[in-house]
Amino acid sequence: MERTGTTRRRALFAGGAAAAAALTGCSSEESGPRRATTRSESEETVLRRRSAELSGALLRRYDAVLTAHPALTARLSPLRAEVVRHVGALAPAGSRSLPGSSPAPSASRSPSPPAAAASGPARPGPSAAASQAAPPVPADAGAAVRELAAAERTTADAHTAALSGAPPEYARLLASVAAAGAVHAYLLTEGSR
Repeated sequence: MERTGTTRRRALFAGGAAAAAALTGCSSEESGPRRATTRSESEETVLRRRSAELSGALLRRYDAVLTAHPALTARLSPLRAEVVRHVGALAPAGSRSLPGSSPAPSASRSPSPPAAAASGPARPGPSAAASQAAPPVPADAGAAVRELAAAERTTADAHTAALSGAPPEYARLLASVAAAGAVHAYLLTEGSR
């Protein structure tokens, strides 16, 4: 009978060692892809944050123009509302309210001041306060709209440039937002003639 006990112990030991080796092999194989996934998720988060900040800066420009030229509210509010949606769509998950994503100003009221639009629960860095300051707006409404169109083109170009480093699903979103920005630029310049 002792032989049976010894054999069982050896079998259990060998089975336990094999199971431990299998688990170790699985966990070391999984840690590589998990690290890569975490790294790519982190890169996507950085890209999303950067893209949302670009559109947030454009939104602050809209707010500054609307504050300086309330007569443009009816013309600019629909475009501004689209930019608000872009900021939300581009942002990383869980941080949908970035600076500059305040609600659209009412057409019957004058828009909120840019400082109010720039405040929000985002995590500002050392230079974030300076970058969120209201951009200067020309006194001439036509010049202000032309500058806004140029800002739309610059933002659309930046989103287009980011396509190459974006995962496929996010690249499609960036392409859509860039195309919308190009249309906005057209509507602000050629479309108003």
